[in-house]
Amino acid sequence: MADVEYQFTTTERKVRKSKKTTSSNKRRESNDQGEVTITELDKENVYPSENGHDDKSGEYTKAMNKDWHSGHFCCWQCDESLTGQRYVLRDDHPYCIKCYESVFANPCDECDKTIGIDSKDLSYKDKHWHEACFLCSKCRVSLVDKQFGSKVEKIYCGNCYDTQFAARCDGCGDIFRAGTKKMEYKTRQWHEKCFSCVVCKSAIGTKSFIPREQEVYCATCYEEKFSTRCVKCDKIITSGGVTYKNEPWHRECFTCSHCSTSLAGQRFTSRDEKPYCGDCFGELFAKRCTSCVKPITGIGGTRFISFEDRHWHNDCFICAACKTSLVGRGFITDAEDIICPECAKQKLM
Repeated sequence: MADVEYQFTTTERKVRKSKKTTSSNKRRESNDQGEVTITELDKENVYPSENGHDDKSGEYTKAMNKDWHSGHFCCWQCDESLTGQRYVLRDDHPYCIKCYESVFANPCDECDKTIGIDSKDLSYKDKHWHEACFLCSKCRVSLVDKQFGSKVEKIYCGNCYDTQFAARCDGCGDIFRAGTKKMEYKTRQWHEKCFSCVVCKSAIGTKSFIPREQEVYCATCYEEKFSTRCVKCDKIITSGGVTYKNEPWHRECFTCSHCSTSLAGQRFTSRDEKPYCGDCFGELFAKRCTSCVKPITGIGGTRFISFEDRHWHNDCFICAACKTSLVGRGFITDAEDIICPECAKQKLM
């Protein structure tokens, strides 16, 4: 709550009565404008002139530790006699109550009336209130001796301020009260206890975390929930994976389904959605050459020739008699053998 100060105003007029003197009853006051003394003069303060030669009344007044002709002890502002009247001493000058309040007293921010010398002056940020006027702008409860907040030139009790202006936690929705620790990330903010992983609920504090959409995850839970996993072992792939048929594999997990030889970076083929190295595929599923009985895999571009239910590698498709290649030529079958036309003629002669 950076724009709010919670405090109780400490600037007020305090009155302390002094002991009675033979000349007057006095009380001293301190306010934000300096120290003043309020004195009450009565008839006991008026004495006859000692020499009988005075100005008009033949009496004098004892005030401010001095003797005055009664007609000379006047208000510094309006020159009205202060004899027999209460007056206020400020900066060593006496003022009648009316002039003092007119010149020095503050107007109340609530009722706009003058805060007289007989009232407490409560102040905050160059504003002043009567004690009875120092109220919450919302609920009107007295703020005397209570914490309060200020917003847009108005004052509020703690509850009203929090309800209207305090920031709220993105986790629980409650407000941040004064003195509460706040965790912030970009435009979001949380109570310390609310800043936790959405999966395991453990407090994140100063540990690393990963935001996703509107949620926050600890590193472990994020990996468990969102990291790529190998389709074979179901463990997280941290680096160096292999993709086959749009599915992720560890390199060490991507092996021949028959002999478990690694297929990463090697040529392979598949059957029934399973990968096989060339040797295993040929042994298990490929046609076999009628001549050499080895599998015809087709891996690497190997060509082969089929006739009826028999198959040959290109290199194995030769005349049984003269060993000449019969690829692209006519041939004649002789029982299990195949021979070229020339050898067939010789055999018939």
